[in-house]
Amino acid sequence: MLSIASNAAIGVFDSGVGGLSIAAAIRKILPHENIIYVADSANAPYGGKAEHFVLQRCQAIVEFLMAQQVKLIVVACNTATLTCISKLRALYPIEFVGVEPGIKPALNASQSGTIGVLATHNTIKSQQYQQLVARLKSHNQVLSQACHGLVEKIEAAEFDTVATHELIKQYLLPLINEGADQIVLGCTHYGFLSPQISRIAGDKIQLINTSDAIARQTLAVLERSGVKNSNQQNAKTLLYSSRCDADFLTVCQLLWPNEIEQVYKFEH
Repeated sequence: MLSIASNAAIGVFDSGVGGLSIAAAIRKILPHENIIYVADSANAPYGGKAEHFVLQRCQAIVEFLMAQQVKLIVVACNTATLTCISKLRALYPIEFVGVEPGIKPALNASQSGTIGVLATHNTIKSQQYQQLVARLKSHNQVLSQACHGLVEKIEAAEFDTVATHELIKQYLLPLINEGADQIVLGCTHYGFLSPQISRIAGDKIQLINTSDAIARQTLAVLERSGVKNSNQQNAKTLLYSSRCDADFLTVCQLLWPNEIEQVYKFEH
């Protein structure tokens, strides 16, 4: 592993703004850790891209973050985690934390024995996802729904439009009609639609979002590695994006709980 300093930043990346939900959860429990966030929004979503392309983009981002001397990289994207993280771990001498759909906690909480997973096409078709479902489902039922177009709505800050609500209904209601009482948000972007999804699902349906669990895992890795920042000053967050324009800044300002003055261009 690399020799790293405790005051080095945590690197976090996603295909777009979805991973800000993970970064915000990390910021909440680790207020003294610097964060460098990279959004590959020019190529979002990864959920419909070829696996070799996603790996190339992940490698470019990881190499950029390592050049910034980060001490840990959080792959805040379900598609990238499921399809690429094992390859990234083999290629680079740095700790990685990944995300995966919260199928296990959903099954544990289910009263009906049926859960639904909202995710991207690439997440659902990945071998890793299929193995995860097969390992966990036992006698329960896991209904998987690819949600084409939802990431694009979030990237465009279209949270409460009629078109977004219709997409949510199209993907969500069949799962509920088949008996799902737990809905797993299997894409980090979807957490930003939690209010809309909950309104459509109703009070009896529970949403499973793993952002807080990933933040706790990040803390555990830092403590295990002995590189948790001991500096008690409030830390900085630097945002980079491959689509660095006024619209992207507006979306970040809506989604990030702290003030954002600038988004830097990621050109790799």
